[in-house]
Amino acid sequence: MKMKRLLLFAFAFTLAVTVMAQPPANYYNSANGLTGDQLKVALHNIIKGHSSISYSQIWNAFWSTDNKGNGVVWDMYSDRPNGNPPYTYYLGQDQCGSYNGEGDCYNREHSWPSSWFSDQSTPRTDMHHIFATDGYVNNKRGNYPFGEVQSASWTSQNGSKLGSCKTPGYNGTVFEPIDEYKGDFARAIMYMSVRYYSEDSGWSNSDMTTKSVIKPWAITMLLRWNAADPVSQKEIDRNNAIYNDYQHNRNPFVDHPEYADMIWDPSWGVVDHFLPNDLKANRVVVYDLIGRILLQTGIDSEDEIESLLKEKLHQGCYLIQYQDGNRLIKTRKLLVN
Repeated sequence: MKMKRLLLFAFAFTLAVTVMAQPPANYYNSANGLTGDQLKVALHNIIKGHSSISYSQIWNAFWSTDNKGNGVVWDMYSDRPNGNPPYTYYLGQDQCGSYNGEGDCYNREHSWPSSWFSDQSTPRTDMHHIFATDGYVNNKRGNYPFGEVQSASWTSQNGSKLGSCKTPGYNGTVFEPIDEYKGDFARAIMYMSVRYYSEDSGWSNSDMTTKSVIKPWAITMLLRWNAADPVSQKEIDRNNAIYNDYQHNRNPFVDHPEYADMIWDPSWGVVDHFLPNDLKANRVVVYDLIGRILLQTGIDSEDEIESLLKEKLHQGCYLIQYQDGNRLIKTRKLLVN
């Protein structure tokens, strides 16, 4: 029976360089082959029930999760990846406390603000969305949604902004981190939505969320951030530390950033035929998600393509281009289970 192992999806995508984390073997087995809400439920069941630490223990956890090296705090609200940060904090030395401006101290930033989950104890200490950040900038962000700023009312020393939102669907006040960390925050917010899916009784609503559900305007933006700012070694190391040393669960969107599209992108709908009759192609090229060519071949039939891909590709997500000679006809998503 066709399509038992290969699922093909309509697709429009820009190739980006990504670094993939290494989850334990079989960790995501129960999610294989799923999309949409079924994938969200499967991932929730994988990562729920994590071990919690106390709120005070977060300070010590930062030594392995937010350590830039030599005890320097990796503060995404002050860091300048392509230059010197305006100020530097040291773990265990510069904890807030009170503050009067930027550079005074660092604290524990809930990227999903605690008021959105009514300050419940388990999400309050969930390290996958808590970061070491400048106290003053954290206070400026407050419980405003993340967004893209049209007109800034305030700008931090590293270029993070507070101001009116230009993202379609919302025009209130938002906080915009710098481009280098938008993917980090997007994957943290998506983690929270999946981790607490169906466990959000008593949670509040916000301009960005309805309990644990991310609103449409925001998820569209977060998917863009997830694609534009690929997973970094920083995130991989952080994910591994939280899994190994503290909570013993992982952020699926760091291990598999494609899961974001597979849950929330409506274009992930199954196509009935691998090679539609109206697709006049005589060649296919298959890429991985970092843009490397894995396979190039001429094609004669749908059965031939399916057999070849089963033989050559491991389980995972790929991009497949249909060509007529040197002319690109179409690019689609390919999920191999």
